[in-house]
Amino acid sequence: MSGRVAIVTGGTRGIGAAISRMLKLRGYSVAASYAGNDVAASAFKAETGIPVYKFDVGKFDECVAAVAQIEKDLGPVAVLVNNAGITRDATMKRLNRDMWDSVIDTNLGSCFNMCKATWDGMNSRGFGRVVNIGSINGQGGQYGQVNYAAAKSGIHGFTKALAQEGAAKNVTVNAIAPGYTDTDMVSAVPANVLEKIVAKIPVGRLGKADEIARGVLFLVADDAGFITGSTLSINGGQHMY
Repeated sequence: MSGRVAIVTGGTRGIGAAISRMLKLRGYSVAASYAGNDVAASAFKAETGIPVYKFDVGKFDECVAAVAQIEKDLGPVAVLVNNAGITRDATMKRLNRDMWDSVIDTNLGSCFNMCKATWDGMNSRGFGRVVNIGSINGQGGQYGQVNYAAAKSGIHGFTKALAQEGAAKNVTVNAIAPGYTDTDMVSAVPANVLEKIVAKIPVGRLGKADEIARGVLFLVADDAGFITGSTLSINGGQHMY
């Protein structure tokens, strides 16, 4: 919908950047958030013309202030894509509380923070679309990712519960669970490990960020109003759930 305001957290790199670009191409007025990579954010803004906002999605007060600024700059938020995420991988033997807290706060806590800041407005206007980006590893688990898997699994439960609150007001809440996708995060995996991962994907390749972005476009559309509380798995058949 032309002019409808959309926020994409973690929206300047990887899957988030693909989502931001695709929403803009479809006529949305997009705001992309980022946490700390000023160089990447500046390059993204210069390339796309999409305004960028720097704040920590894991901190409630920063999210509230950022949403207020975005609404002042662009207008009321109608679409929220909770995409921001980090990894702090380690086995339980080496995992410490800071590594746990940072991943839970950024990946799961951010969903609460951003929804809290936009929810009342969406409901009062009688339209809203929330898409939370989960993960295949939140569905099936992954060795050395207790914190990440817990946060992403929590997103799926969060989605189902919140969907019930917004349904009567035409505010839908859905999730996408990407499989292994060709992004900087995945390319950092050692080549021999990545080869083993790809061997387990039935379609025989990594996903593409644009394939995840197309799923988001589908879920935020006006005519997706009968879809809420759902998780769309985009993983090449690696995990069927």
